[in-house]
Amino acid sequence: MRDPSPTPDRTTVPYRWRWLILAVMIVAEIMDLLDASIVNVAGPDLEKSLGAGPVGLQWVIGGYALTLGAGLVLGGRLGDRYGRRRMFLIGLASFTTSSLLCAVAPNIGSLIAFRLLQGTAGAMLLPQGLGLLRENFSGPELTKVFAIFGPVLGLGGIIGPVLGGFLIEGDFFGLGWRSVFLINLPIGITALIVAARFVPRKAGDRTVRVDLTGAALVVISCALLVLPLNQGQENGWPLWTWLSMAASAIGFALFALQQRRTAAAGREPLVTPGLLRKPAFTVGLGGIALFFGGLVGTQLVLTLFLQIGQHFTAGEAGLGNLPLAVGTAIGGAASGAFLAERIGRKVLQIGPLVQLAGAAVLWFELDGLDPASFSIKDIVPGVAVAGIGAGMVIAALFSFVLAAVDDDEIGSASGVLSAVQAVGGSIGVAVFGSVFFARAETGDFTGGFQRALIVQACLLVAFLAITFLLPKQGRPDDEHHGTSTEPATASDTQPHLTAT
Repeated sequence: MRDPSPTPDRTTVPYRWRWLILAVMIVAEIMDLLDASIVNVAGPDLEKSLGAGPVGLQWVIGGYALTLGAGLVLGGRLGDRYGRRRMFLIGLASFTTSSLLCAVAPNIGSLIAFRLLQGTAGAMLLPQGLGLLRENFSGPELTKVFAIFGPVLGLGGIIGPVLGGFLIEGDFFGLGWRSVFLINLPIGITALIVAARFVPRKAGDRTVRVDLTGAALVVISCALLVLPLNQGQENGWPLWTWLSMAASAIGFALFALQQRRTAAAGREPLVTPGLLRKPAFTVGLGGIALFFGGLVGTQLVLTLFLQIGQHFTAGEAGLGNLPLAVGTAIGGAASGAFLAERIGRKVLQIGPLVQLAGAAVLWFELDGLDPASFSIKDIVPGVAVAGIGAGMVIAALFSFVLAAVDDDEIGSASGVLSAVQAVGGSIGVAVFGSVFFARAETGDFTGGFQRALIVQACLLVAFLAITFLLPKQGRPDDEHHGTSTEPATASDTQPHLTAT
């Protein structure tokens, strides 16, 4: 049989297997994104099986997002240099292998280490999707591809806790929580075989230099920030935790300086330095970190409250996330269909106000809670309203931040936004987990949830203030996804939806 994987000539006949490539990209990247949220419902089972405490659980969940976010921009650069097909296959093989290692982890320390490895593999895999699609589609077809690609990826975060709950409660073959990771094996192996066979070969650009110094500074700075946030509560916030966070701030400042010097010396920086000189983009990064940190952290607390506080099974806790998911889908649909275009930046201001209203309703629902007769129906209104507000923001936020950058900076900017989103989620897991467990250790699960809502309210108020500094109109979707026929740039990464 003829080898179906030569590089297609886009100037003549479109590549025959291009739609199969889209299917492989979607499957592989949904698998990647699922793992950001699918473990949320595994807490009690990890405690019984591996003796995982609150800190261990925070590392299992947040550690994945940490290494994923810290490595995304580097993964995009490696794809530029060595070829996106090659990096996609390496990333997919590594992700599948690390999933197996997670499934057979004998103790919580090993599981955390393998989760960090899994996030690193995801960082190599995730950035290649957009570039591969741009290499094999063009014109109206490419616009259609992005219309499919983006929303389907969003399903990864939505169905994560539900799928995780189903697998754990089903306890198939007695595997329990391990099935959450083992499900990646048949999917990953199948996707790997299909991708190796049908994704066209295209050489990378060996003239592209990879800024390993900048990448190292990012990883170290992120680790210095998340480490004390995860460990501080349990250790009583000793001096080293504060010194570590201060060192993290210095590390990020050094990274910005190093990027400018790298560009001034005529070398290729990890991030386009001009981005860091744009105030609207810089504050937008802060807004993204605040928003997704609060969103991911609150969803985690909701799941912990249902499982640990109300003794829901994993399956019941997964279904308990549905009101939030449905609300997010409704808000996102309204925002994406007409609100963002008609009212511009105001959609980013109405969204957090709706979230605050939902949090207030949820607070009073919790305040009058009768633990003996509690059901998920008691908190559906507040959770659903908060989800609607979150969806309004999620659907529009990236386009407004990207409106602050020049056309030739879109690729680099998109990669940075995705990285900040993932790291923000990791920080949210650490902060909100610590806030909840501080009260849960005394048996006050409702109080822990309410304190988490106060933290989220503070983050939403700060985010609301930041929105007034963003452009009044968002960047059109075709420009946001880079549907031009120009070659894809470094870190041309799809901003993805974290668990919602």
